Amino acid sequence: MVRTRIITTALLCVILGGVAACQPSNDSSKTGAGSASSGSRPAKDGKAAAERAIVPNFVGMGLQSAQDKSQEVGFYGLTSHDALGRDRMQAFDRNWKVCSQNVAAGKSVSTDTELDFGAVKLDESCPAKDQKPPTAKGGKMPDFTGKSVKAARAALDSGTSITVNDATAEERWVLVEPNWQVCTQDPAAGTALNGQPVTFTAVKFGENCP
Repeated sequence: MVRTRIITTALLCVILGGVAACQPSNDSSKTGAGSASSGSRPAKDGKAAAERAIVPNFVGMGLQSAQDKSQEVGFYGLTSHDALGRDRMQAFDRNWKVCSQNVAAGKSVSTDTELDFGAVKLDESCPAKDQKPPTAKGGKMPDFTGKSVKAARAALDSGTSITVNDATAEERWVLVEPNWQVCTQDPAAGTALNGQPVTFTAVKFGENCP
């Protein structure tokens, strides 16, 4: 029975145009399998190479609008930071505006590139240049005067014992640390840090240190 089926199949192949007509086709282009999409270029590792796009000018836009525009042109790796160096989080993007961008407007880059926006709140003025949070590199106490209490805390080792007091006589609680600026510090700037406790006095931004 099996032999009869094989013979019958062979005869049909001859009738239909030869043995080649019964061979499986290796041309994947007829089925679409294995073909690359027209909009991408295969990379050496087999993955599609990232596309490129022109970076728009985001300065002056609301932060939410800037993020929406970024995604519109193909950028999805987005982040932002406080351009005043106060280490505030941009919790409500519509309340912030863009002052700077890490990739210049008009530049063609891979859409995998992360775009970082320096931002301030809508009622604030952009600084001439982004202010970076302080750091304690080199094991020395930085000069935190005028910096936000939150930024000062973040610059120190996480195990540091820190006390923050109201610099005025009102003895207010320093609760929202990004809204308070350092007036005095102990130890003084330049002191070697060896785990000693740190004390700050502070007032709210917009107030003068006594």
